[in-house]
Amino acid sequence: MLKSYEAVIENGHIKWLAEQPQLVTARVIVTVLEEGLEENAAPQLKRRSPPTSISGKGKTFGDIVSPIVEEKDWECFK
Repeated sequence: MLKSYEAVIENGHIKWLAEQPQLVTARVIVTVLEEGLEENAAPQLKRRSPPTSISGKGKTFGDIVSPIVEEKDWECFK
């Protein structure tokens, strides 16, 4: 079974950030995050953006707070 532990390697020494595993020997997989991340900061996600081909083509009809259709014209079932 795999279990994850968070640590930082500083000058070749491991500094555990939370729970430290109680093992004598173990096989590990190391994932290196980008440099410049602060110790307790969450990694930043890449912000998605729409394609430039649709830029400026969106339109707002009517008041964005009030509905376009009159309330009496709503189809509601009671």
